[in-house]
Amino acid sequence: MSVTVVPGDSRDPAATALLKASHALMESLFPSETNHYLGVEALLAPEIRFYVAYDGYRMIGTGALAVRDRYGELKSMFVDPEARGTGAGAAIVTQLIVRAKMERLSMLKLETGSSLQAAHRMYERAGFSRCGPFGDYVDGEFSIFMEKAL
Repeated sequence: MSVTVVPGDSRDPAATALLKASHALMESLFPSETNHYLGVEALLAPEIRFYVAYDGYRMIGTGALAVRDRYGELKSMFVDPEARGTGAGAAIVTQLIVRAKMERLSMLKLETGSSLQAAHRMYERAGFSRCGPFGDYVDGEFSIFMEKAL
């Protein structure tokens, strides 16, 4: 079955469950002070474009584009562990790139956990490369920063 990515609402119970699973995973892998995820309510902010991925009728992933001053930032990227390897993550990234271009952004950036090698490979396949910290982020052992010119 193919993956469909559409605009979503972080308050949808299925989306909230995925976001909470993502937050729990990040808390289990990294020190709390190094986690930079957005909460359910923060994803409702006017500068956030929130998307969800479906495999048929089941929501299996989330992702968001935060429209910043001169760039877009990928946030809240998560795919249900049972759906990993289905292309859902790549489909979400592709949709966020399309949306960033619609927003006339010239650059996409992201921060991700240093031990999330599968995510690093997915972002590299989508054309992202490593860069230094941006925005309010600081360099640290638990963060990897990436960017992609649009």
